[in-house]
Amino acid sequence: MNLVKSKQRVADHGEVFTPAWMIEVMLDLVKEETERIDSRFLEPACGSGNFIAQILRRKLAAVELKYGKSDFERRHYALLALMCIYGIELLPDNIAECRANALEIFAEYIKLNETDDLYRAASHVLSQNVVNGDALTMRAQDGQPITFAEWGYLGKGKYQRRDFRFDTLTGSSAFSAEDSLFAHLGKHEIFTPTKTYPPMSVSELAAAARGDSPVEGA
Repeated sequence: MNLVKSKQRVADHGEVFTPAWMIEVMLDLVKEETERIDSRFLEPACGSGNFIAQILRRKLAAVELKYGKSDFERRHYALLALMCIYGIELLPDNIAECRANALEIFAEYIKLNETDDLYRAASHVLSQNVVNGDALTMRAQDGQPITFAEWGYLGKGKYQRRDFRFDTLTGSSAFSAEDSLFAHLGKHEIFTPTKTYPPMSVSELAAAARGDSPVEGA
């Protein structure tokens, strides 16, 4: 595994990739969370997705252990596992690699090809969850605030999406501190989504990926 792509990228962006053995050691520090299907992970400088790939592999192993005997549940919970992984990356080529790497791992697990609705749905999820932007300024490449989709599985093949601004989510710890002015408030009273979508099936997510039938939010 090469830890740098070029000396120039190191000089310009400080780009140095984490070795595989170190990724495993770090993930083992939160082992139970990496093996929980719906636990959420954000890699704020995800590069080509080395951390994201390993987290996804662990989550998919958990899916197989719990839902391996039901193809329907296995497919839908595998997508949920992917939905709960997020990344931010400054360099566009890394973003493309990260999305492609994660999609390849997902597709290999489910045994999908590019024509499968679940493949297209996963591609759409990655386009929303892995963002080209700057985690320090909390803005996307186009200068707009970074927004992430919070996905939930409602059961029976339906998913719920709500969008939240990253800069709002990062204020969670400040609001919940014991001596905070807002400590007595529930998170639902402080954080409201910028957009809420109607429940969506895999085929509807796939259509969103194709741009055939965009799903409007409230």
